[in-house]
Amino acid sequence: MAEEKHHHSLFHHKKDDEIPETEADYKKEEKHHKHLEHLGEVGAAAAGIYAVHEKHKAKKDPEHAHKHKVEEEIAAAAAVGAGGFAFHEHHEKKEAKEEEEAASGKKHHHLF
Repeated sequence: MAEEKHHHSLFHHKKDDEIPETEADYKKEEKHHKHLEHLGEVGAAAAGIYAVHEKHKAKKDPEHAHKHKVEEEIAAAAAVGAGGFAFHEHHEKKEAKEEEEAASGKKHHHLF
C-alpha cells in the first residue's frame, strides 16, 4: 500500500502555490518572521544565561559538578541552536521584504 507519511513540525512552511499576492500578505509574512526571529533571540539569551548559571553551580557544588557540567553543555548547545534559528528567520524576513519590494516595484538595484 502506498500510504502518505505526514510529517508534523513546529513551524509551517509555505508551499509554492501559497505565494502571497497582496502587499498585506507580504507584510504579514515579514511580521511573522520578525516575531520568530525575536523568539529565537530570546531563546538563545535564556539558554546562554542558564549555561552560565550551571557553570557557576558546577564550581560551587563539587559533589555534583559532573551533572552541572553536562547541563551546561546542553544549555550551550541549545543557545547555539536558538541563535542559528534567529539567524535563519532574519534571512527569511529579509527575503519577504525583498519579495514585497519586487512585487510593488520599489526594488532598486545598486551597482556600486
